[in-house]
Amino acid sequence: MENESAQVSSDKPVRRLAGGLFDKYLNNKGIFKNREVLRHSHRPHTLPHRKDQIDSIASILAPAIRNETPSNILIYGKTGTGKTASVKYVGSELESACREMGKACNVIHLNCELIDTQYRVLAQIANELENIDNKPSDKPRTSIPMTGWPTDQVYTELRNLVEAMGGVNVIVLDEIDKLVKKSGDETLYNLTRFNSELKNAKISMIGISNDLRFTNFLDPRVLSSLSEEELVFPPYNAPQLCDILQQRADVAFMENVLDDGVIPLCAALAAQEHGDARRALDLLRISGELAERENSQKVSETNVKMAQQKIETDSMIVCISSLPTQSKAVLYSMLLLVDLNKQLFTTGEVAQVYRDVAHVIDLDVLTHRRIADLISELTMLGVINSRVVSRGRYGRTKEMWFSTGTAGIKETIFKDDRFTEEDLAKMDLSRYRALLR
Repeated sequence: MENESAQVSSDKPVRRLAGGLFDKYLNNKGIFKNREVLRHSHRPHTLPHRKDQIDSIASILAPAIRNETPSNILIYGKTGTGKTASVKYVGSELESACREMGKACNVIHLNCELIDTQYRVLAQIANELENIDNKPSDKPRTSIPMTGWPTDQVYTELRNLVEAMGGVNVIVLDEIDKLVKKSGDETLYNLTRFNSELKNAKISMIGISNDLRFTNFLDPRVLSSLSEEELVFPPYNAPQLCDILQQRADVAFMENVLDDGVIPLCAALAAQEHGDARRALDLLRISGELAERENSQKVSETNVKMAQQKIETDSMIVCISSLPTQSKAVLYSMLLLVDLNKQLFTTGEVAQVYRDVAHVIDLDVLTHRRIADLISELTMLGVINSRVVSRGRYGRTKEMWFSTGTAGIKETIFKDDRFTEEDLAKMDLSRYRALLR
């Protein structure tokens, strides 16, 4: 024991021990050549099947090259249809073209899922214009702090900054619907009236949204100004997704490691999910990672199916863990019905079990209507499936069921301190068996 202690505490390098742990991963170089190109953040030099949309955005922004104000644009489309990638590509090309012609042009991209208040939007625009993140800390800064100022002062400071810098400034508000739903349309109203107060500079806006209905929340004056041009990005179909995946796969994987059916299967599965290219890329990348962990030299269709199951499970766990306690109680009531071999269940049956679950974990019991609302939300999130069936003269009712295994769902619910197996084990399930036959 003394000799072992001496060896561990000696100054000799422990490289061999660390290397031994990771040798099997370091030595397996047969799958990936550059997996980073399969990430959502990677921006390829060309975007397959988005030439028409890219040309449309470029034609609308072209006046910036002549130091003129481009029209505002609203861009719609489902997740993973290339909206953000196309706008970033055009924006980068626009900045390069303006630099070559000696014109001032800035394209500022904001993610409104993270920057979702008027103050933060205005402050971030100012920081981006000053390139504050790349400025040495000992240099003078006129940046707006992220908190602490009155909003009208922030607005005035930003307007003065834009005017002093001049040129054309294109502000891209990605996930613009999140900003509107949280903070209303005041931010958009203030930004759209910037040009009337500027002499040496111009402002143009691009709004990107997954939600076609968010414009219902906008004042008509804001909408008319913001949506001078509108573009819709259609979902990708399976053959188009194949082209996208093949472009990335040629760079991401070693030669001949993908079975012939891998890319078509990834594309087909993603095409079912509204033509989501991000989903297709995730499937392909995770398929490769699963094959790599198995020390396999090939990526097979079996790996794709395993990747699909892993993605669905992971996203489901994140979704369930963030649910309110009442929604978890309703969901747990459904799990108890499954434990009673009830694969299909109705709202009434769920409500019946829920009342006992709520009592055991000391929750206020919701009304039948509110329980039905929570069930609809769970259906919308994809946690459960549902359908409306006719019972003849007894009317119509909603039937629900789980499309995947429930073990992970139950495990996630039990991570909530309100739900303990000991307390819930006290429930007498036998009383439901006769009622649910």
